[in-house]
Amino acid sequence: MSPTDFVIFLNGTYGAGKTSTLDHIGDLLSQAQKPFSLMDVDWFHRSWPPSKDDPTNTDTEAANMAAVWRNYKNTGARQLVVSGVMASLQDRTRYEAIFELPVRPIRLTATEEETEKRLRRRYTPEQDSSLQWHLKRYRQLNSTLTAAGLDEAIIETTQRKPGQVARDVLEHFAI
Repeated sequence: MSPTDFVIFLNGTYGAGKTSTLDHIGDLLSQAQKPFSLMDVDWFHRSWPPSKDDPTNTDTEAANMAAVWRNYKNTGARQLVVSGVMASLQDRTRYEAIFELPVRPIRLTATEEETEKRLRRRYTPEQDSSLQWHLKRYRQLNSTLTAAGLDEAIIETTQRKPGQVARDVLEHFAI
């Protein structure tokens, strides 16, 4: 299986380091002159209000990601790397249908203390309601991800810089 025959999916709860790692993976692949495309799931469903038929914007997210992936593929074969949350087999099946490729999730984790520190740095005082929502939800989400058992590897990010985590992800996939 070549690297372009599957999707690398950076899975994890809020504050685990997915987006930072995604950025560094792009840098590493670019430096190695390996074709790639990056997608952060969050930006494909950020729309309000949602339609009555799609209250969680899941269908909107899928349609948006499929369209962007089609455009990326039209420029040639490339390694797709996605960051987001994959909490169930249904999520995995949806992403595999969107990309028409197997999805290989790797989970990034951090300690509760580090996760909370990262989340607090992310939000301004004006965004306190978002911060409080994420602080409340990340523990529950972490339990859900652990129980789902979808990830082929887990990388602890607490004491590690995103560039090192990115290198470890690419090494895991032999890229």
